Amino acid sequence: MSMREAVATYVRDGATVSLEGFTHLIPTAAGHEIIRQGRRDLTVVRMTADIVVDQMIAAGCVSRLVSSFVGNSSAGSLGELRRRIERGAPEPLAFEEYSHYGMICRYLAGSQRLPFYPLRSYAGSDLPAVNSDLRKVTSPYPGPDGEPEQIYVVPPVNPDVTIIHAQRADRRGNTQIWGLTGIQAEAVYAADRSIVVVEEIVEDHVVRSDPNRTLVPAHAVDAVVVCPRGAHPSFAQGYYDRDNAFYRAWSHISKDPERLREWLAEWVYGTADHAEYTAKLGEEFWAGLAVGEALSEPVNYGRRL
Repeated sequence: MSMREAVATYVRDGATVSLEGFTHLIPTAAGHEIIRQGRRDLTVVRMTADIVVDQMIAAGCVSRLVSSFVGNSSAGSLGELRRRIERGAPEPLAFEEYSHYGMICRYLAGSQRLPFYPLRSYAGSDLPAVNSDLRKVTSPYPGPDGEPEQIYVVPPVNPDVTIIHAQRADRRGNTQIWGLTGIQAEAVYAADRSIVVVEEIVEDHVVRSDPNRTLVPAHAVDAVVVCPRGAHPSFAQGYYDRDNAFYRAWSHISKDPERLREWLAEWVYGTADHAEYTAKLGEEFWAGLAVGEALSEPVNYGRRL
């Protein structure tokens, strides 16, 4: 599908939408298309809520955020998100906070259709005081001291749709990722529907030649969208580098609500799609984010003689 078709088909007002990708392969282009289509009242689930989430909140798409980190990825803050949570301006944002591992456990429970997932890491934490969904149950097994043990659990997350970005897929949706792999596969399995956005479509034999890179198989994918450079300003390992200048600039843009609205008007509403967005940046800009080769050694999977 095109990005426009995929978002129109699977992202509905009021939906719970997971956007996953850790450090690289962030589905920015998908977030921009959700903004263009004017989706409202979304619950966004993203472990590391960052620039694209700030933009979606500013555009009025998001009423609830479920996350374990909020920030501008080592380069500053998220102005719109902070205004909404700290001051309720211009409207409040509901925020459910977990730890990173707590979010991983929620995806694991969701992908396995479990009622909850146990973890020890909330003991002694302040998070249970701000999130009533962090609860304790009595383990059916004795604890380390042989006595009954109270252990924290988190609920599953089952998004209506998960959107991830990846390096490549075949036409059926067998999706390959390398570099940091994050929690994308579990987020896809936890969802009712999934959209995979890729840098390129490759022939079947390319995927079959290196099957261990297939993190998301075709049967879990509802739509494949080809969108080169669709993770900008984050990077896609092996395709283009991180736009550090934009990360630094975003703190200043998002701090000023008027300047943020002007940015959205020019770069999201003012572009028909991500291809126009990337063309507007210009080839000289993209040349500055080009990466050189760092090839993996080939492996011999073997075959029957």
